Amino acid sequence: MNKRKIAIFGSTGSIGIQALEVIAAHPDRFSVEVLTAQQNADLLIEQALKFKPNAVVIGSEAKYKQVKDVLFDKGIKVFAGAQSMVEVAAWNSIDMVLAAIMGFAGLAPTLAAIEQGTPVALANKETLVVAGDIVMATARRKNVPVIPVDSEHSAIFQCLLGEPMSKVEKVILTASGGPFLGKKPNFLINVKKDHALQHPNWSMGAKITIDSATLMNKGLEMIEARWLFGLAPENIEVVVHAQSIIHSMVQFVDGSLKAQMGLPDMKLPIQYALGYPDRLTNDFPRFSFKNYPTLTFEQPDTKTFRNLAIAIDAMHKGGNAACVMNAANEEVVNAFLKNRIGFLQMTEVIEETLVKIPFIEQPTLNDYYQCDRAAREHAASLINAIII
Repeated sequence: MNKRKIAIFGSTGSIGIQALEVIAAHPDRFSVEVLTAQQNADLLIEQALKFKPNAVVIGSEAKYKQVKDVLFDKGIKVFAGAQSMVEVAAWNSIDMVLAAIMGFAGLAPTLAAIEQGTPVALANKETLVVAGDIVMATARRKNVPVIPVDSEHSAIFQCLLGEPMSKVEKVILTASGGPFLGKKPNFLINVKKDHALQHPNWSMGAKITIDSATLMNKGLEMIEARWLFGLAPENIEVVVHAQSIIHSMVQFVDGSLKAQMGLPDMKLPIQYALGYPDRLTNDFPRFSFKNYPTLTFEQPDTKTFRNLAIAIDAMHKGGNAACVMNAANEEVVNAFLKNRIGFLQMTEVIEETLVKIPFIEQPTLNDYYQCDRAAREHAASLINAIII
């Protein structure tokens, strides 16, 4: 069996690190063709020395010399900058791209890989939140599989195997509720980043952990599910499931439900996507009902956690609304992580940005890039005016 050559875009982030653990555990199945990082040159160098890819890309051009000085004489090609990310993503030597770059920055490389005809394991939900219509239309035109890595979408993907989409009544995304489940605004107004980064179930990067705390992550996932599975907005629901054992469900026209279950471990959906359609053996911890005698479910509190309501509205509105929302959200999360903005103020900036940026019903790819830029600039101006 030929090894599947994997390119990991975002190899120094949480998903990228865990993907390399999966690859290391299956050396007979996978090899590393490309690794990329934005800023973390030290870890990128360490990964490259261990996995010996054909090439690495460091997004920060200021760190190009540092990476090149170590890797060039090891026979590893070294590139730098955003354009290099896009160009390398289109290499025909890659069998699968794991799209794990955080945020809007993942859109261009992911599209380049799809245009090349390379299967994509998608861990970057913002790509579909921003331009899901264009990305999935391109994937259909090129007949390229887009296999989800998010645990919720992996669950739906697995539940849909062998089922006609015409028989799907709705999908139900589960949400842990984050670290502030049950809390009210009078508590949240004083929340700092250290509290918000303490997720009860999942070990994730800082940005997605904050999104989970505000429930924005679940809103982004609803929009991702819309495009990934070709669903109408009204056929996507969210239920809070604090134990994170059921990762999502699909309800069919006869009323039956399929659920995918397992312990909360991102290596499982990563492994499933990289190995698809095979299921690979592993030594991950197994779920036991005796450790979870009760599984609970409740409706999300969208009055307190308004980001989820904002995302649902953007999903129904369509056009460039989700793109604008995502850009503003990336800006406020970054500001919150730098202690420049309060927890509840993040929502206020997103709402004001959505009001400010003109709505475009049928945006082009260029429109998405321009809206992203305009939304970031407006959100940044609002953040700069805040004194906390």
